[in-house]
Parts: sequence; structure tokens; C-alpha cells
Amino acid sequence: METIDRKGGSALWHQIGEILAADIATGTIAPGEKLPTEPELMQRFGVSRFTVRQALGHLEQRGLVRAEQGRGTFVHRGVLDYTLSKRTRFHKNLIEQGFEPGGELLVHEIVPATERVAAHLKIAIGAPVIHRRGVMTADGIPVELGDSYYPAERFPDFDHARLQHPTISAALASYGVTDYERLLTEIEARMPTADEARILRQPKSVPLLVTRKVDADTDGVPITYSESVWPAERTTFNLDLR
Repeated sequence: METIDRKGGSALWHQIGEILAADIATGTIAPGEKLPTEPELMQRFGVSRFTVRQALGHLEQRGLVRAEQGRGTFVHRGVLDYTLSKRTRFHKNLIEQGFEPGGELLVHEIVPATERVAAHLKIAIGAPVIHRRGVMTADGIPVELGDSYYPAERFPDFDHARLQHPTISAALASYGVTDYERLLTEIEARMPTADEARILRQPKSVPLLVTRKVDADTDGVPITYSESVWPAERTTFNLDLR
């Protein structure tokens, strides 16, 4: 029986969840592999079925495992290997890896450009910009929470255009932006806020990868500036410098 701290401040189910999460991270339990059964986990840790189910539920909420009725609990297929290149497209990235892309728009508003947004879009501070905040998913699991800014004068009624087209790229094409390239990508890491952890369904103790990017049309004029956070335990970035 594996030893866990029964007198410490951390709940037993949380300790078990972290042990299993470490097994997944190190490959001890491989992507696609079935986790031990509930009775096996009960015996391994010397806990009740309820405690085991709490631990497994926590792992499922984090997107590390999935429960299949009548079959058991399996390790999720693994992290998203997200390619960053001159023509990065979210939907294309996911579809090529066999993931089903999805998402939910949380905010759409017109706001004055801050100094940072104005500098990246090369517009005046205070000029109207479209601010869109959304969470993007892979097979229903949150993988990105992003804030994007577009010059409002160039893309009037962008909310209506977006509703009429399946992707951002298609919506931009309706304004004559048939192609665009990434001018800038910055990456750093930090811990999540409570709100970010809630939306991304991850613990506050797990770090985020932060990206900031600028996309421009074929004339080199910036069309969008974005700041996004990605769960580090679900995402790796592959830089394509070609």
C-alpha cells in the first residue's frame, strides 16, 4: 500500500490525484492507457471508493483523463503539440492532430486602445478597438483563454461577420484580408489567476504558458494583437522557423 499523509492539511483525494497526475506526466501511465480500477486504487492507497472517485473526478476536470461508461478511466491522448509559424491557424493545428476544435466567446466589446494595444496595432492610443475574449477547446477540453484586439474602423460590425463565418480567417477574408502572417510571438510562463484556473479547469498550482502575438496582412499592416494563456500541462509549442 502506497503511503499518503493522513495527518497533513491536504485532502486524501487531492494527494491521490497529484500522484496519478505525476504518473501521467512521467509516462508511467501512457496516453490512451487505462488507469487501474477503483478497487485497485482503493487497495493501493488504502482509501474508500468515494475518495478514489473524488481523485478521478478531479483528474477528469483537469482534462488529464476521460471516463468511458462500462470501460473505465483512460489517460487523455496527451498534450496539444501546437505549432507556431508565420501562418498559425488554431483550427488547422487541431484538426491535423485529430482533435475537434471548439470554443466559446466570453466577451465582445468596443474599447479604447491601451498604450500596449495601440503600439502593437500601430494606431493612436484611445482609438476604438474590438476586444474579444474567448476560450478555445480541443475535444471539449479548454486549451486556450485569449484576448484579441482588432482595429474597429477597419473591421466594422465584426461580431456579425464572425457569426456568419466558421473561423476567424474566413471572417477576416470577408473584409478583403485573404491572407495574413504572424509578425511577432512572445512566450513566457506564470501562475494562473483564480479566474483563469476556473475557466481553464486546472489547479491554481499549475503554471500557464503565456503568448503575445501580432498578425499582419500581406502589406505588413497589423490586423490583430492577442494575449493568450495555455495550460502548461496540456500544451507544448513547436516553433516552425521556416
